[in-house]
Amino acid sequence: MPYKNNGLQFALEKAFLVVMRLIISAVIATFTFIVWTTSVSAQDPAVIQSKTVKVKFENERVRVLEAELPPGVKEQVHSHPAYVIYVLAGGKYRNYAADGKTTEGELKTGDVIYREPLTHASENIGTTTLHMILVELKAAPSR
Repeated sequence: MPYKNNGLQFALEKAFLVVMRLIISAVIATFTFIVWTTSVSAQDPAVIQSKTVKVKFENERVRVLEAELPPGVKEQVHSHPAYVIYVLAGGKYRNYAADGKTTEGELKTGDVIYREPLTHASENIGTTTLHMILVELKAAPSR
């Protein structure tokens, strides 16, 4: 009978290890999902700049944002995919790139600008509200 008992004990230990692996995998998957969704939403300008950036339209190809940045307001760091900016009302800005580089410039009403994907923060250093339409480009759907 000791042989059967050892076999049963071995089977229970093996089952315990399988269950523990499943639990650990589930915990890791859940943690990864939480971190990923938090970091994604933390970079979304429409989420972290909800007072100054509004989603006006979105589909599987583009997302259109309206941004109004009053004088003296500095955005939090956020990310954009490739996008186009149409300036409704221009002004002076300071841009803080993810690599630490700071640049200043002026957007003129009517300017249209294409930008590659970037992570940055902007600050309105002028005396008028910057007002822009941003068209973020999404990956083309696979055919």
